[in-house]
Amino acid sequence: MSNKKVTLNNIRNIGIAAHIDSGKTTLTERILYYTGKSHKIGEVHDGNATMDWMEQEQERGITITSAATTCFWKNIQINIIDTPGHVDFTVEVERAMRVLDGVVAVFCAVGGVQPQSETVWRQAEKYKVPRICFVNKMDRMGADFFRVVQMMKDNLHAKPVIINFPIGAEENFEGIVDVLGGKQYHYRGDKGEEVEVKDIQPEFKEKYDELREALIETAAEASDVYLEKYMEEGVLSEEEIIDGIRKLTIAGEYVPACCGSAFKNKGAQTLLDYVGLFLPAPTDLADIVGTKLDSEEKVSRSSSEEAPLSALAFKIQTDPFVGKLTFVRVYSGRLVPGSYVLNASSGKRERIGRILQMHANTREEVTEARAGDIIGVIGLKATKTGDTLCPEDHPIVLENIVFPEPVIFVAIEPKTKADQGKLSTALDKLGEEDPTFRYKTDPETSQTIISGMGELHLEIIVDRLLREFSVGANIGQPQVAYKESIKKSAKAEGKFVRQTGGRGQFGHCILEIVPLERGSEFVFESKVVGGRIPKEFMSSVEKGAVNALNTGIIANYPVVDVKVVCHDGSYHPVDSSDVAFQVASSYAVKDAFKAATPIILEPLMEVEVEVPEANMGDVISDLNSRRGKIEKVEADKNNIQHIKALVPLSEMFGYATAIRSVTQGRGVYTMQFFMYSECPKQVFDTIVAERNKGDE
Repeated sequence: MSNKKVTLNNIRNIGIAAHIDSGKTTLTERILYYTGKSHKIGEVHDGNATMDWMEQEQERGITITSAATTCFWKNIQINIIDTPGHVDFTVEVERAMRVLDGVVAVFCAVGGVQPQSETVWRQAEKYKVPRICFVNKMDRMGADFFRVVQMMKDNLHAKPVIINFPIGAEENFEGIVDVLGGKQYHYRGDKGEEVEVKDIQPEFKEKYDELREALIETAAEASDVYLEKYMEEGVLSEEEIIDGIRKLTIAGEYVPACCGSAFKNKGAQTLLDYVGLFLPAPTDLADIVGTKLDSEEKVSRSSSEEAPLSALAFKIQTDPFVGKLTFVRVYSGRLVPGSYVLNASSGKRERIGRILQMHANTREEVTEARAGDIIGVIGLKATKTGDTLCPEDHPIVLENIVFPEPVIFVAIEPKTKADQGKLSTALDKLGEEDPTFRYKTDPETSQTIISGMGELHLEIIVDRLLREFSVGANIGQPQVAYKESIKKSAKAEGKFVRQTGGRGQFGHCILEIVPLERGSEFVFESKVVGGRIPKEFMSSVEKGAVNALNTGIIANYPVVDVKVVCHDGSYHPVDSSDVAFQVASSYAVKDAFKAATPIILEPLMEVEVEVPEANMGDVISDLNSRRGKIEKVEADKNNIQHIKALVPLSEMFGYATAIRSVTQGRGVYTMQFFMYSECPKQVFDTIVAERNKGDE
């Protein structure tokens, strides 16, 4: 694809994923430096990391958007996606996992398996992505490699196999013992570029022998041939060990675990070796499976340039210089500039403009993309995240990417008429980029409502609107995305009759509203017999019900988890119309809903707080005062308490400030959406009163 043409079995598409602040971006910077991709090492804390190129990332020292780059290590081409760790941007990890062949899961040697590590692990499990674990920050106070490996077993139910272990720890961390190669590596020089190789020293011999035996034993599980040889001879050759561990890693049965300190420039080169040895090339994976156009029939494509094209658009980015940039993973075939392809998801024909090899926010134009490549494409107009690109004569639809629903929203108003136009253009672009960001106009107030995954998510969106798109706007307070539902069934009659001299209006129906399980889709059913309502008006009855439920009935929040059944009605041969039945249906649904014991559902968040033991009591009582339900409290060996609780989102606004004051800045927390749950009567009354006050 680039100037170096690499065979498909020497390509690795990997992601670097972890809990926030585990050192993912720092590790990526080291990889870019050692592979010669960048000539200086950028630091996150200095705001000059290559992969954190957005202004908002540099100011906050966190990764917000996944950045892609390509580098070469020995004879291997590595396409890397550095993903965010903050839970508000979990969509970036989700879509990266969908297109990656392998992941380096980074863990902090002090924090170990943290809440977002678990989320990332679950996402990798969901897409069956093979992993290598890199325990970072071995130079930090409290670093303990073997404790983190044990946490992987306990918390992630993983099966780690240790392929190297640290020489010293904390300020004495100076290198690694390679269990695979039987050598010690000591990293010297300012940037760890001088690697001193030694034989295993006597003080590490016992631990090395124990882990070497475990490594061989694990590798023997990969095949009957290896198992037989191990049982007879008690050894395997280095090639057999590598092959065995590679097979087990790709099958997802084991995860190689290694360590280092990215910040202190120790261990990144060895990790690159392991990426080449253990993570899969596109050819190691099963053929990509999709469905035929307009049918459920399965069809597959092999990872080869000769197969017909199949590619997935997994990310859209608005670029100030080139316009709309679509990130694409090519699974099979070839893609060349100027060619036409079919967007099988939308049925539209698209022209490939230019193809770019990405390096964070810089790029290099290339003449083709082949199976296994991750590239940027310019010129795609109707392609969205999750769409499949394929030839018109060999269509295939690959599995789409499913994104979570937003749980928080704010109102935004443009300051001037000119800003109004700019705002709608900017929202369109941001909506294309981020499938978890939604926007709509409130029909009651004509305000624009934007919604997202959390306070930080919306804060970044608003910051980009003001800064990147230069929109002048006033921003409201964050609001919770409540939903309405019911507890029991109820029936009601809706009638709309109007006589106005000429032709009148007549619609009449009897509807029942029935509660469904949480998370159900809306269902409409007709039990009308004998033509009491003609079939052509039944879609109007359904439309009237849907419109009424979408705008909310008791507090203007959308209604979910209900079924509407039309039992009966009547019509007038002249005066009945679509509009009349829509109005009659909306009357009936509203009356039935009010009689069916309405409830309001609120988003519950899974909150995990890490605090020193001294502050635990204060944090728990604060969570209780926020209507929190404590699920679990456990301590780690440093006596840091991990408190898991379910707390309504409405009670969590401003929690970042509250936890700082309660713990004197020593507590940290993460929060992610858990489920919608019925809110208590008192909260219900307050919400309804507040919403209806605005209507008076």
